[in-house]
Amino acid sequence: MTDAPPSPGSPRPFVLHAPNVHGGGGRALLLPLLEALKPPATVLLDTRLSPLPALHPGVRVLRFPPTLAGRLRAEIALRRLAVPENDILCFGNLPPLLARAEANTTVFLQNRYLLPPSPLDGLPLRTKARLVIERIWLRSRRGAARLMVQSETMAAAARHAFGQTAEVCPFTAGIPAPSERAAQKTIDFLYVASGEAHKNHATLLAAWEGLAKDGLTPTLGLTLAPPDQARLQHALEKARAAGARIALLPPRSPDEMPALYAAAHAVIYPSLFESFGLPLIEAQAAGLPILAAERDYVRDLVDPDQSFDPTSHRSIARAVRRHLGQPAPRPVILDASGLLARLRGRR
Repeated sequence: MTDAPPSPGSPRPFVLHAPNVHGGGGRALLLPLLEALKPPATVLLDTRLSPLPALHPGVRVLRFPPTLAGRLRAEIALRRLAVPENDILCFGNLPPLLARAEANTTVFLQNRYLLPPSPLDGLPLRTKARLVIERIWLRSRRGAARLMVQSETMAAAARHAFGQTAEVCPFTAGIPAPSERAAQKTIDFLYVASGEAHKNHATLLAAWEGLAKDGLTPTLGLTLAPPDQARLQHALEKARAAGARIALLPPRSPDEMPALYAAAHAVIYPSLFESFGLPLIEAQAAGLPILAAERDYVRDLVDPDQSFDPTSHRSIARAVRRHLGQPAPRPVILDASGLLARLRGRR
């Protein structure tokens, strides 16, 4: 049974399909979207998404457990709602599995791993298996919906992967206002990121190790959960053994971010790829200098004060040196006579 068609002049019914979103960046974007919804609207949500924000009383909520049976029930429910009279937003990166192609459906695609050739190296085996399945799902059902992405780089990746045009719509939960409190600057360089492999912490730590060996020890602040700290323990120990100063900071809620940025002198961002890169925008709003990877996703959003090759710890270290006004010394270039003089002077 489907919903009754809207009366002339009334808003079109809206369906928000997010039965696989419950944490991380997806959750941070989904909650304000739920708050902003006005009826007529139906939302299909994961039972793990808690607590819910205050919803308009006219918004209908359907909840589904994170099981195979629960996901199938959510897809069946979406099929019933997938009529031309409804506007549908699939917020979990994947198009409808069962819904009809004639429905007015958009997929909000924010997981860069779903667009090949993004490498899956360094991910847990279970995560790799899930992403391979989801890539097949996305490719096989891409004709069932339009794609919406957050940046030109993601749109280009979608065209390359699927030959499909994607609408670019930068979307955030809101940029935190800069902190008005006078904060003590305790962090020289701040990296706001979770610990996935593509965030590139190991190369950043190698850069800090190299800087320390050269006698430069700026403070590096990393927002890492305990499991990510454990995974990076070897790289952390090596850097600290060389004298590097590294502060491990627990992940912050959005309300706590302004104070964290206020405690930093600059932001560094060595991530290999992103669908958006929200901390870059937050750092710019906070008025902080930005050192970032020379990648298209960065230039989509900001013009960094310094850029570097994120695959090279030496390139990262050199960018830090430039920012600190202590560039790496250049070698003396000899001519032929100078080379011969050096060789003849050896004993």
